Amino acid sequence: MERLRRRRLLRAGGLAALASVAGCSAPSGSGGDGDAGDASESDDADATSTDGSDAGTRVPTPTETGGPRPDLDGADVALEPIASGFAAPVDFVAPTDTDRRFVVDRDGRIWEIGDDGRRETPFLDLSDRIVLGSERGLLGAAAHPEFASNGRLYVRYSASARAGTPDGYSHTAVLAEITVDPDARVAGDPQERTVLEVPQPQGNHNAGAVAFGPDGYLYVPFGDGGAANDVGRGHADDWYDAVDGGNGQDTETNLLGSVLRIDVDGRGGVPGSDAGADKPYAIPADNPLVGRSGLSEQYAWGFRNPWRLSFHGADCYVADVGQGAWEELNLLESGGNYGWNVREGAHCFRRDSCPTTAPDGEPFVDPVAEYPHDGGDVSGISIIGGHVATGDAVPALRGAYVFADFVARGRLFAVDPSADPPWGIRTVPVVGETDLAQYVLGFGRDSTGDLYVLTTSETGGGGTAGRVSRLVAP
Repeated sequence: MERLRRRRLLRAGGLAALASVAGCSAPSGSGGDGDAGDASESDDADATSTDGSDAGTRVPTPTETGGPRPDLDGADVALEPIASGFAAPVDFVAPTDTDRRFVVDRDGRIWEIGDDGRRETPFLDLSDRIVLGSERGLLGAAAHPEFASNGRLYVRYSASARAGTPDGYSHTAVLAEITVDPDARVAGDPQERTVLEVPQPQGNHNAGAVAFGPDGYLYVPFGDGGAANDVGRGHADDWYDAVDGGNGQDTETNLLGSVLRIDVDGRGGVPGSDAGADKPYAIPADNPLVGRSGLSEQYAWGFRNPWRLSFHGADCYVADVGQGAWEELNLLESGGNYGWNVREGAHCFRRDSCPTTAPDGEPFVDPVAEYPHDGGDVSGISIIGGHVATGDAVPALRGAYVFADFVARGRLFAVDPSADPPWGIRTVPVVGETDLAQYVLGFGRDSTGDLYVLTTSETGGGGTAGRVSRLVAP
């Protein structure tokens, strides 16, 4: 592969059963999603790259958030109940130029929430075309920037194996365009167009979020294909012989372990080229692999399970779930290689030393923040990505990126990109009668910039215990 000039985005153009609901790695020995039992084989917190690199050593400069800087010292929040009765709410959609709020439930339904909570009838019901179990289901959705006029939603779901999916694979991951009446309270007769199908060898590490960037393109993350260590059925052979695998370091065999960037308003692959002439989407001409070796849809790679991502201005925050030792938060870069499975976070994976660059000479992109599975209050088992708060509901958090671990333990996390130095993770206690003794599955941000947290208290990923709460000042 030619040496790539990486650019910041747009600057140049049981518990384990529940863990599977959130795209999470289970604790060591708990069984369940394929990660369990592998923590003992992972490097511990002391195994770092040979050059001593650590998270935050090489930090991109984020877009200025504007407004007062967040005062994270001593900040805490309360939760205002908004809606309940969900199975496993995993995503939140607030279409541009509307005041509407939709909640994506893993069981296949999308609900609208109003001032009086969840409406009685789902806005959109896709339950007849999805498969559940492990980390499968309806995993994410995004509204087209012009949803208010064109009614187009883009959804990620797990379907039964379709044509082209090899025998023995778990399922087919589908990205679909659903066109609805944007003014209707119930979608009625939605029209579906399949945009992308990706064979999935295992039932886990599916990622699932989708998001439109300010460039109008759709960003679609995919995990490494599942199981543990990025090896096994459906995992490519890569250049790194010290650890077998894998899809994270392969850009030519499949689309797994990557964040894709596609133009859903176009057709026919790369404009002005015969490459992908039959594709039901276009590929931006400035994607980093266009005209080079590799699959041109890929914008960045080296990910394990980027369960949630979100935009704030030109910055795209990608939360990548680790295996047994480290959880990481990244800023997306064009052509960036985020290191899996050479590294987990900024640390060598299963080895005492490891390369700090890919074969093309490009250095791996360090996470801007990371936290361990063991040690102190800033720890956990699976990072759940959130959003930058821009609303007035919690002034102390305005401008901060707010996220969580799957096992909440009564607190959220936040980082202040504008701090000096930036990116130190702070805990944000959740206080009051609705304290966060819950499992966190996702976050949302509405048209005013206020944040919502999506939770459940059940350990099976089903039932009706899922709820949505707004973050407010105590």
